[in-house]
Amino acid sequence: MAEVLAARLAVQEEQIKDLTLEITSLRDSLGQGFYADGQDFASPELETLRTENEKLKYRLVHLRRGVQAELKLVQRVCEQIPVRACDQYKPTKNQEQCHKPASNKKERKTDDSNKIKKKQENAASGVKELKPWPEYIKDRLSLYDELKKESDALLAQRAVKNTPISIELPDGQKIAGKAWVTTPYQLASEISQGLADNAVISRVNGELWDLDRPLEQDCSLEILRFDNEDAQAVYWHSSAHILGEAMERFYGGCLCYGPPIENGFYYDMHLDGQKGVSSTEFGDLETLCKSVMKEKQPFERLEVSKETLLKMFKYNKFKARILNEKVTTPTTTVYRCGPLIDLCRGPHVRHTGKIKALKIYKNSSTYWEGRSDMETLQRIYGISFPDSKMLKEWERFQEEAKNRDHRKIGKDQELFFFHDLSPGSCFFMPRGAYIYNTLIEFIRSEYWRRGFEEVASPNIYNSKLWETSGHWQHYSDNMFSFPVEDEVFALKPMNCPGHCLMFGHRPRSWRELPLRLADFGVLHRNELSGTLTGLTRVRRFQQDDAHIFCTMDQIEAEMKECLDFLRCVYAVFGFSFQLNLSTRPEKYLGDISVWNQAEKQLESSLNDFGEPWKLNPGDGAFYGPKIDIKIKDAIGRYHQCATIQLDFQLPIRFNLTFVGKDGDDKARPVIIHRAILGSVERMIAILTENYAGKWPLWLSPCQVMLVPVNPSLEDYAKKLCKQFTDAGFNAEADLDSSCLLNKKIRNAQLAQYNFILVVGEKEMMTNSVNVRTRDNKVHGEMSVDDVLNRLIFLKQSRCQSAEEEF
Repeated sequence: MAEVLAARLAVQEEQIKDLTLEITSLRDSLGQGFYADGQDFASPELETLRTENEKLKYRLVHLRRGVQAELKLVQRVCEQIPVRACDQYKPTKNQEQCHKPASNKKERKTDDSNKIKKKQENAASGVKELKPWPEYIKDRLSLYDELKKESDALLAQRAVKNTPISIELPDGQKIAGKAWVTTPYQLASEISQGLADNAVISRVNGELWDLDRPLEQDCSLEILRFDNEDAQAVYWHSSAHILGEAMERFYGGCLCYGPPIENGFYYDMHLDGQKGVSSTEFGDLETLCKSVMKEKQPFERLEVSKETLLKMFKYNKFKARILNEKVTTPTTTVYRCGPLIDLCRGPHVRHTGKIKALKIYKNSSTYWEGRSDMETLQRIYGISFPDSKMLKEWERFQEEAKNRDHRKIGKDQELFFFHDLSPGSCFFMPRGAYIYNTLIEFIRSEYWRRGFEEVASPNIYNSKLWETSGHWQHYSDNMFSFPVEDEVFALKPMNCPGHCLMFGHRPRSWRELPLRLADFGVLHRNELSGTLTGLTRVRRFQQDDAHIFCTMDQIEAEMKECLDFLRCVYAVFGFSFQLNLSTRPEKYLGDISVWNQAEKQLESSLNDFGEPWKLNPGDGAFYGPKIDIKIKDAIGRYHQCATIQLDFQLPIRFNLTFVGKDGDDKARPVIIHRAILGSVERMIAILTENYAGKWPLWLSPCQVMLVPVNPSLEDYAKKLCKQFTDAGFNAEADLDSSCLLNKKIRNAQLAQYNFILVVGEKEMMTNSVNVRTRDNKVHGEMSVDDVLNRLIFLKQSRCQSAEEEF
């Protein structure tokens, strides 16, 4: 009885807190209903708020009385049971303080070990976690505290110098500050408290910087909010640390990597024995994460020597590996939030309370650094936002994406399937093969118009070819290789080395350039089994791959042609796209003057193209600058498909030359790697989800369905079906006499036939059909010839909405 009463008491206390917040919120809203001069602004909304406010006040009074009654009842029950049993039902400190004036509350500072003990003892009964926490948490914190004292003392010494610095804002305004004292958050607060409250991270001299980290010298400063991509990555990285803290407290294993990803974050953990992660545990993990967020644990940055960190993480062999194999500097950084201390470059948000809404949605098994010969890890995925509304919108988006999943649609429409006997290699059935071949024919037709020459090259090469190209040294683990007569051969993972052999097999003249070689050859890449995902990550695939051999002076013109090519193709699909120019990285190869000339031509071609583009400085490949293209699908997702990449190094590796205009027979060509669809398999996945299985007429595997009104008209339906098939359409006739007319029409619509042609006695007499679409738009009776000619035109023009245009 006492246990039930105590539970009811706790619930009512939470209701009181919630109602108090609601009343405060309503009072603030009421305050906005007055003009500046104090005149009452009477409106229906204001009256509603006032009425609701009064109701809430009465409910609050009622609940407080109920709490007092419950307390008395608990006391009476406790008098009738043993003292030890009664102790566990006493009101908590929080419940007692709820009835005391706020002015009587006092903050007490305790050391970290006491805090940990207190949190473990007072953990809510509904939250599951290890009790006690793993011993390494206490040891780790003890060492951290010593290091933090040293760091704080050093910072204080630097701050004493009071060195003035100048901070430049994005608008050019300059603000005075003090080195090792002034922080980005302080400056943001001086500009606007709203800016400071919404800030996720700052950028100092182009480098992401913690908001509470003191500035060290004259600098530029930019405050970033969640709508910035870099800020989102920081936000999700900090969320990963919250998840990592919860995982340590719940599982007690060894954390590995916990990075942000394109949408959200994950954390890997190694668990001893055969223990795994279950989706049934997500609720407990989320509850722990929310308690961490509620505590507003500050993120603290500390620079520590590698030797000391090896001591701090001696319990975790994975962190030790990172330190020994990845860290090449004498010192590196760790970040702390609450009991979690993690090896991390950062930066992070100010405190865990900046994360307002978090959801754990998926888990999987993986290998350490993706290597199948290493330890198995448990990976947990999450997403977070600064607003619960954004999380709900994300959940709606995920539901829509789930309905559009190409694996589900591919199965429902009998397009393709996979089999364990050939993992990562897709079986395209007749309908799927039609889409596959139609896409290739589309690109092939553009090749003829744009001066590309299609070639066919071998699938298997001696490993010496890949040693020459440089792929063997860096990519051999991802290639399928095998011995042949004391030599090692491999299936090709890309076409460019073979095309280099084609260019170099005889002397070339400047008159032959640009030479544009296109290849739809089959490629194989030995992707790890755990990374295979439908058609988006496969082992066997084809690309609309092409390599353009040209002179330096021809780069700009060829780039313009490539950009026009991709715009033409993407317009047919209805895709918009983003362009980014990625320039010379720090570790580039080649002559800097050649790089500068090439980058200038790429920039000029982008400017003339007329579409907006962004600069990604230093993000080019080591062998040449590139233009990255991302397409946007129907539900707002971006996909990397097209590639336009300059290459100065392959011509050198293969010693490719041509005879120039001046007679120089050692002139060196430049290679442009170019793909529009990219992997045909991946493009089919993207198109399937973009169209949600409702294929446009020209690409549809189900274009025309003939539906006879009754069995006596089946011969006429079959005759028309052959007529449409001979004209190049995917046409079928529904001759199932067991189905009524409406059922046949509905079946055809669900199967996504673009056009349903109903034939009855009247249509047979007049050689006509009654036309309707899969969306049940009725176009009415038309002659067969008119329908056929109209459909041929719509198909040849690759119309996106033939059903509407018909």
